[in-house]
Amino acid sequence: MILSKNTLNGMGSGKLTVPDQRHFNLPERVLQFGTGVLLRGLPDYFINKANLMGTFNGRIAVVKSTSKGNTNAFTAQDSLYTICVRGIEQGEDIKENIISSAISRVLTADEDWDSILEIATSKDLRLIVSNTTEVGIQLLKEDIHQRPPRSFPAKLLAVLYARFKAFAANDGDADLVVIATELIPDNGKRLEAIVYELADHQGLDIAFKEWLKQHIHFCNSLVDRIVPGKPDAEVLTELEQELGYTDQLLIMAEPYRLWAIEGGAEVERLLGLTGVDEGIIVKPDIEVYRELKVRLLNGSHTLAAAIAFLSGIPTVAEAMSEQPLKRYITKVMQKEIAPAIPYEVAIALSSAFSNTVIDRFSNPFIAHFWINITFQYTMKIKIRVVPVLLNYFKKYHQVPPHIALGFAAYLVFMRVSRASSNGQYFGVFEGKEYQITDDQAGYFQAKSGLSAEEYVQQVLADTGLWSTDLSVLPGLKETITAQYKLILSAGMQETLRQAFQQSEKHLQSN
Repeated sequence: MILSKNTLNGMGSGKLTVPDQRHFNLPERVLQFGTGVLLRGLPDYFINKANLMGTFNGRIAVVKSTSKGNTNAFTAQDSLYTICVRGIEQGEDIKENIISSAISRVLTADEDWDSILEIATSKDLRLIVSNTTEVGIQLLKEDIHQRPPRSFPAKLLAVLYARFKAFAANDGDADLVVIATELIPDNGKRLEAIVYELADHQGLDIAFKEWLKQHIHFCNSLVDRIVPGKPDAEVLTELEQELGYTDQLLIMAEPYRLWAIEGGAEVERLLGLTGVDEGIIVKPDIEVYRELKVRLLNGSHTLAAAIAFLSGIPTVAEAMSEQPLKRYITKVMQKEIAPAIPYEVAIALSSAFSNTVIDRFSNPFIAHFWINITFQYTMKIKIRVVPVLLNYFKKYHQVPPHIALGFAAYLVFMRVSRASSNGQYFGVFEGKEYQITDDQAGYFQAKSGLSAEEYVQQVLADTGLWSTDLSVLPGLKETITAQYKLILSAGMQETLRQAFQQSEKHLQSN
C-alpha cells in the first residue's frame, strides 16, 4: 500500500500521527524554495505540528529549482511523507512516526513558473522559506523576466515584483516574511542585499524598492536538526513493515530541533507559530544560537569528517562507539572550539551545548554518513572552522593540535586522483576510491603533483580560499605538514593515536 490521501483512513494509532482530512483544504500560506530533507524535517515539521494544533492553518507550495531528479514521488503520494523521529531526549528514548501533510504540491521552476507567480499574488501567502545550499545565495546579474530566472535570488525578486504589481502600495495583506535557512552568516540579510542589487540592475523603480522596505521582512535564521534523510534499504523495509505502507519520501530525524529566527514582534505575528514548539525561537538577536551550532556541532562534524572517513568508519554514530574518535570529537569541541568561539558565549552555555552534541552524535537510530558531510568541504572549513582557528591563535598564540589534525585530514581527503569525463572528481586512500563533491575539486586536482610541503603551503596561503593567509600562523604549516605526511605513511588511526600521545605529553609538561 502506497501512502496517499486515499490510504489514510484508519491509519492513526498510538504509533502514528496522521493528518486530518480538513488539512488538505487549507490555503497555501508558504512558498518554499527547496525540497531537501532539512526543510521537510524542520520548518515543514513545525508547520505540520501547528496545523495539527489548529493554529497555523496553512500549507506549503514547494518550488523545485534544480533540474536534478523529479517530483514523481510527491505526485504519487499527494505530497504526503513520513517523519520518523528517533533518538534520546533528556534520557528518554524517543520513537515517533508522523505523516506530514504540510506540503500541498511541488512545482518545478522550469515547467510551472506561471503557477509560482500566481502564488506570489495570493493574499493567503505569508512566508517564503529557502534552503538552496550554501552556494545558492549568490549574485547573478540577469533578467528577472526570464521564465524562470536561473539563480534563486532572481527567482525571489521576480516573485516579489509580481506581488508588488498585484497589491496596492499600502495594502497590509501584501506583508511577507522571507526566511533564509542556508548555512551562511547573515543569510537573510545577505539575500536581501542581493535582491536590492538585482532590483537596481533590473532598473525597477523606486516605488518598488520602497514597497519592499515597507512590506517584506527579510530574516536571518538558524536551523539545527540532524535530518540524514531516507534510510538505507534494510531500515526502510523494517519501518515500512512497522507502518504498514510504503513511502518513497520517508525521512529520519533526531528529536532535537531548533529554528531560531531573527525578528521582532511584527515578524512573530506574521509567522503565527508562537507557542507551537519550544524549538521555534523568534528574537531580535540569534547570534549566540548560530555560533554554538555552527562552531560546536557543525565545526566538530567538519573537522572529524575526514578523520572518521579515512579511518574506515562510515557513520557518525559508529564513530562515537569508537573511543579514539569520540575522544577526538569531545576534545576538539570542548578544549579548542568552545574557548575560541568568536562571540561572547558563557562557559556554562557552551559546555551544556557540547554535552548535547555528544548525545546527538551518539544517536544509534540515525545513520549520518561522514561522506555526506564532506559535501562542499572547502566552504564548510572556511565558514565553520577558520574563524575559530584564527581566534584560537589570537587568544593563545599557539597551534590548536586537534583542529590542525582535522585540517590535515581534510587536505588528504581532497587529493584528487582522477576526474571523470562528466566532471566528477575522485580521491583514493589506502586503495579505496571515493567521490569528492566540492566546487574546489578542480583546484585541488591541479595541485596533485606537488610535494607535501608545497601542497600544504600553497593551500594554506591561498587567500582566495580562506580570505586570509593561514600559512603565516606560527607553527601551523609545520604541524599540518607533519600530520599530513603521517596520515599518508602510517594511516589515519595511527596518526590519531600518536596525536593523543603528544597531547598528553604536552599537558604533563605544563
